[in-house]
Amino acid sequence: MDKTVKKLEIKAIEIRKSIMEIIEYGQSGHTGSDMSCTDILTTLYFQMMNIDPNTPDDPDRDRYIQSKGHAAEALWAVLAEKGFFPKEELKTFYSFGSRLIGHPNNKVEGIEMNTGSLGHGLSLSVGIALAAKKDNKSYHTYTLLGDGELAEGSVWEGAMAAAHYKLDNLTAVIDRNGLQITGKSEEVMGVDPLKEKFEAFGWQVIEIDDGNSIEQLLNSFNTAHEKGKPKMIIAHTTKGKGLSFAENQINWHHKVATEEEFTGAMKSFDSQLEVLKNDI
Repeated sequence: MDKTVKKLEIKAIEIRKSIMEIIEYGQSGHTGSDMSCTDILTTLYFQMMNIDPNTPDDPDRDRYIQSKGHAAEALWAVLAEKGFFPKEELKTFYSFGSRLIGHPNNKVEGIEMNTGSLGHGLSLSVGIALAAKKDNKSYHTYTLLGDGELAEGSVWEGAMAAAHYKLDNLTAVIDRNGLQITGKSEEVMGVDPLKEKFEAFGWQVIEIDDGNSIEQLLNSFNTAHEKGKPKMIIAHTTKGKGLSFAENQINWHHKVATEEEFTGAMKSFDSQLEVLKNDI
């Protein structure tokens, strides 16, 4: 296996450990949603994006908007690991006066815009990508959506605008884990056939069957943009990925592990890390 892939897989497990600790500190968190998008965030922040925590306001930096803002714990873990703020601050999650609240906010270095009201992230990203075109800037804009928020009409307005303005400097990812807080996404508000819909809206669409595979994610991000088209990656992920007791469980959309579950998960992650590190 490619060393880059292995190193990212190790990083993803370390991030998952950090997510569990953050939720344990705050006794609150969207565990299932965090775990399903961990590999996506790890691939973006540690391989794909041009960002530097030493120059967070660099006008040429790539931009990232987390539309599924409720998965904030995953983003806090990634930003701390990347060096945007000290890891020690993660212990303040959900405490009074902390910057690290339940949704991304731009009081924290590395956060471009406040998000959390579902359905807004794609439209925000369209505006940022369009501004880059207008200003002749080369930076790329990335955004992550949950499949549940696709029921919001503003997502499809953004999709139309992105294609209309030929934003080939925009990449969106759908965390297609198939579950949301009230049930299975397709039963709450069906959006299939999803690939065909975005293609009809004028997007280049890449669909991967394992959105928790670092290798598949890298291949999809590295696939050349079709000129004049925004790119959509539909990543079929597993809700609660990495937690045997939480995978594909609707009730783990927002839930805190028991002491026994937490201890077992951390031991499992440590075992996985040992195997991967010995194999490099």
